[in-house]
Amino acid sequence: MTDIVPLRKNARFQLLWVGSAVSELGSELTRLAMPLLVLALTGSPGLAGVVAGARTVASLAVQIPAGVWVDRWDRRRTLITAQGLQAVVSALLTALVITGHVQVWQFVTLAALDGLCAAFVGPLQDTAIRGIVPPGQLHTAYAQEEARTHAAGLIGPPLGGLLYGLGRAVPFLVDTVTFLAATLFYALAKVPRRPADEPRTSKRDDGEERRGMGREAAEAVAWLWRRHGLREAAAAVMVLNLLGGAFLIPLIVLVGERGGDARVTGTVLAGLGIGGLAGALLSGRISRLLPPGRLVSAVVAVFGAAVAATALPWGKWWPMVPLVFITLSTPSLNVVLNVVIARMVPETMLGRMGAVLSMSGMALKPLGPVLGGTLAAALGGAASLVVLGGLLGLAAAVAALSPQLRHFTGEIPAAEADGMAPRAG
Repeated sequence: MTDIVPLRKNARFQLLWVGSAVSELGSELTRLAMPLLVLALTGSPGLAGVVAGARTVASLAVQIPAGVWVDRWDRRRTLITAQGLQAVVSALLTALVITGHVQVWQFVTLAALDGLCAAFVGPLQDTAIRGIVPPGQLHTAYAQEEARTHAAGLIGPPLGGLLYGLGRAVPFLVDTVTFLAATLFYALAKVPRRPADEPRTSKRDDGEERRGMGREAAEAVAWLWRRHGLREAAAAVMVLNLLGGAFLIPLIVLVGERGGDARVTGTVLAGLGIGGLAGALLSGRISRLLPPGRLVSAVVAVFGAAVAATALPWGKWWPMVPLVFITLSTPSLNVVLNVVIARMVPETMLGRMGAVLSMSGMALKPLGPVLGGTLAAALGGAASLVVLGGLLGLAAAVAALSPQLRHFTGEIPAAEADGMAPRAG
């Protein structure tokens, strides 16, 4: 029997993790800087929402084909290429900001190109983790991934606000450097090129390739549809991403209405990172309190209450406190669902299944920033946040009443086990 290396000594996973962490930090820098820049140039919260939503729209447009291609192509080469192209896009944006000729349509175009690359990077990272981490260490690996995400959320916004104060182009320049560094770390990680259990298939002509892609994508959708509980959890995450993605612009408007500048806004948003980092460290304990299905409705309820609480009239710094609670509970749900998916889904279907789940979760997300910007323009920051919190509370009530979610444990019935593996085309 071969001894299993502790996760902290798994060099390939740690290099993959460092690359993801560096890339995530750069993205968090521009998460605040981008709407601040659009607001400064146009004065329109609605246009800031359109730019933010453009990236998600583009990512969704190629999500399913990207998942199929991830299962077919050389995964290592594709990951390095996609991350490298994100560096190029970021460099172009930086150059436009420096020259002072940037326009809103250019923001939208470059955000869309970045979203196209991101559609590949996400499924590739998931397949890489499954390929280099033993099953018994998946929970620890995904908890470390969550810690990475929320540590970037803690450091990124205030640092982004600080860099934006030094110069409008500075956060975007730093983002370019982080993408380049991530590309290097991904190359050093040497993630698996193909699933270990992938059957050899013969080459097909272009027409057969296109028809095969449709069959493979439909196979993943059918697999998810047959998994009661997981299907409903995916629907709940879809609503959570829509309404949860809408609160950022109203929050920025709220802090501005109360006299906060870019540095104050960045520090307030760091509350998301504080709660997320703590939640990632506590994800093991929190996930044992409730089964996955009940955890979904609990997380949505906490999220809604915290969003509404940011509107309380207690000064420009107050929203930082409820923001901590927003992300204190979400990491445990992310970790649990990631582990369930990694264990349930056959490795040769991971790319497609990751794309299907990501697309289902993000299907309404492009509307989130647009919804938030529209509400902020019509109602102001505080009223918009109260409305969004109420809608999240309603979604939590609907989820709690679902019998499929109440009984979802993440385990596959033995009678269904034989139907998990995808059939060869």
